[in-house]
Amino acid sequence: MTALLDEFRNPPREFSVLPFWFWNDTLDAAEIRRQIADFEAHGVYGFVIHPRVGLPRDTGWMSEKLLGFVHVAVDEAKARGLYVILYDEGMYPSGSSSGQVVAANPAHACRGLACVEVNGEAPVLKPGWTLLATVPRRNGQRVAIIDRPINSGIRGIHLIGEGPDEDEPPASDLLNPEAVRSFIRLVYDKFAAEFGAEFGTTIIGIFTDEPSLVGRCNEKRIQPGTTGILEHVNKFLGYDFTPHLPALWFDDEPDAKRFREDYHRALGFRLEQTYYRQLSVWCTKHNVFLTGHPGESDDIGLERYFHIPGQDLVWRRVLAHEASAIEGKESTQGKCGSSAMLHLARRRNSNECFGAYGHELTWDEMKALTDWCFVRGVNLLVPHAFYYSIRGCRKDERPPDVGPNSAWWGEYKAYADFCRRLSWLNTDCEHVCGISILGESDALPWRAAAACFAQQRDFNYLEARHLWEDARTDASGIRIAGQHYSALIVDGFERVPAQALPALEILANAGRLIVYGTKAANLPPRTVDTATPDALLSALGVLMRADVTVTPAQPKLRCRHVRKSGEDFYIFCHEATTALEFSVEVAARGKQTWLDPLTTREIPMDGPLRLAPCATMILRVVRE
Repeated sequence: MTALLDEFRNPPREFSVLPFWFWNDTLDAAEIRRQIADFEAHGVYGFVIHPRVGLPRDTGWMSEKLLGFVHVAVDEAKARGLYVILYDEGMYPSGSSSGQVVAANPAHACRGLACVEVNGEAPVLKPGWTLLATVPRRNGQRVAIIDRPINSGIRGIHLIGEGPDEDEPPASDLLNPEAVRSFIRLVYDKFAAEFGAEFGTTIIGIFTDEPSLVGRCNEKRIQPGTTGILEHVNKFLGYDFTPHLPALWFDDEPDAKRFREDYHRALGFRLEQTYYRQLSVWCTKHNVFLTGHPGESDDIGLERYFHIPGQDLVWRRVLAHEASAIEGKESTQGKCGSSAMLHLARRRNSNECFGAYGHELTWDEMKALTDWCFVRGVNLLVPHAFYYSIRGCRKDERPPDVGPNSAWWGEYKAYADFCRRLSWLNTDCEHVCGISILGESDALPWRAAAACFAQQRDFNYLEARHLWEDARTDASGIRIAGQHYSALIVDGFERVPAQALPALEILANAGRLIVYGTKAANLPPRTVDTATPDALLSALGVLMRADVTVTPAQPKLRCRHVRKSGEDFYIFCHEATTALEFSVEVAARGKQTWLDPLTTREIPMDGPLRLAPCATMILRVVRE
């Protein structure tokens, strides 16, 4: 027992934060080594090398000069026992090798679908354009759907003049498997040739960053697509999508929302196969982890090819002390990554956090967002970002610097050690949780989740296809990858996937299928229907005893229960700006002690707990 507590106090370095390190100015080997030494002195035992806008033009993407500096950083990390993740793009979104894919073959340029009204005449097609279909609209007009190259780029690594304008290399067609193979040859194969000897040791992974089907498109009214996409969509959906193509552009088409969602779900599956699967297979073969994150915060289906599933907190879309912490699409991302980790039997999941939160980001905000991640099961933080340079306009490029150029760098080691402890605690453990919420590959509901959060009823998202692929469903609930769920909540579905119906029927007959809000049209009849948070929690109470009971009620308090090496740990944090005082009762039995993960101080559990803003406390329960 003492050994486990000792490891909690000083976990292995592999659980360190691994910040984005923006290489954004003229590079120097001595300065690279100096900054790495500074990272280590502040408790940062690894980094993601991110070539960033601001690099001089003589240090091009994948150039001999740039890779030479990467060698310097990797060698220094190896000498110090630090970890490195390589970034796979010259800025972002990933997949174009800073325009080199298109330079190698112009036919691999990003493509999309355009909609043109026609009046009985054939549309004019330019070279490289293909007429996908001519389709009547609801209003009697006819439109031509054209597959063609689009004007799209990605962010570049070089400033134009003194900036802040920057290069915009052409984006590539990620739905084309040949274009992705070209990307792999230009980047991944070159990484292996240069650094393969360190794969799996010093270099633990390669980071791919929110690949986009249309890149950063400079045209309006473009829908994602590629040559031959309609054949794929029809096969995936099981019906001819051609008559419904206008729904991609016009809201007044019949069932436009449903058909638009169907189309984008089909494209998501295509992207899984053309992009993520190819990268994942390559990384497996070369003994490195594919990490990073997909383009959307609830893209749980795309997480399945990551060895380290991930998400990102950006643009102040989540504020830990405001409603956005548990409301809206972005609020699902913490559970998206951690649920994917559990159900796909991965060991780690990541969050690229604090990106573009602005110079106004405070220490308290950063700490609160950190807690937000950990209590949702994240166990690898990728802070965005440590800046190599803040010269000129670099300081204002997606700020802030949350590392060496921040006001809190002098106190950073205590924070880094705190993060290492929570990452360790959330790894190689059992997540004690009996509630699952059904999700689709590209959509995770948040309303039922918010109700569970407010009552400390922890849950995981279960992507629907697990129900017919690898989960086992019987009268006791759902079993998958070591998890046992006594209840499945369905929230926000208009129709559930037909393949899931046999499993849902079993759960409904056992009284374990709970509907929150409007009932999907094709669900089995014997569901437990709830319309309010209180009704939902009451229905859950019939199926399982509450693992955590808090007095008085604390709707801003969050809790996560993990079991590690035979001990139970309850992680408590709160998402409010005022202190909370409460008593807590937990299901685990044994000697109870509070642990402060920031100081590692042990506090006897002898009365109510007072939890300050931006504070996290851990209840340790040791069986006697």
